[in-house]
Amino acid sequence: MCEVYSSTPRNLYESTTRSVRLHGFVTSVRLENEFWTILEELSASQGLSVPQFISEIHDEVLARQGEVHNLASLLRVCCARYIERRQNPPSAVAI
Repeated sequence: MCEVYSSTPRNLYESTTRSVRLHGFVTSVRLENEFWTILEELSASQGLSVPQFISEIHDEVLARQGEVHNLASLLRVCCARYIERRQNPPSAVAI
């Protein structure tokens, strides 16, 4: 069972740091390369660049919850939820 996971190419779980501008300030976000790839797909599906998506999700969480405790963790969870929704799309509600 673990062979599927243990054979993961190293480049997918190596980390990359990217800079993002949030409210005029530059911040760095460090994520594994696989998450950057998913964020690129997720952002494109929203018609946004990755920095635009990160800025928007940051601002939405800030508005709803008052602060963003851990931006990198938030982005990883966004990726997981995106994959989950892609595999199990929400059913349409009849009106």
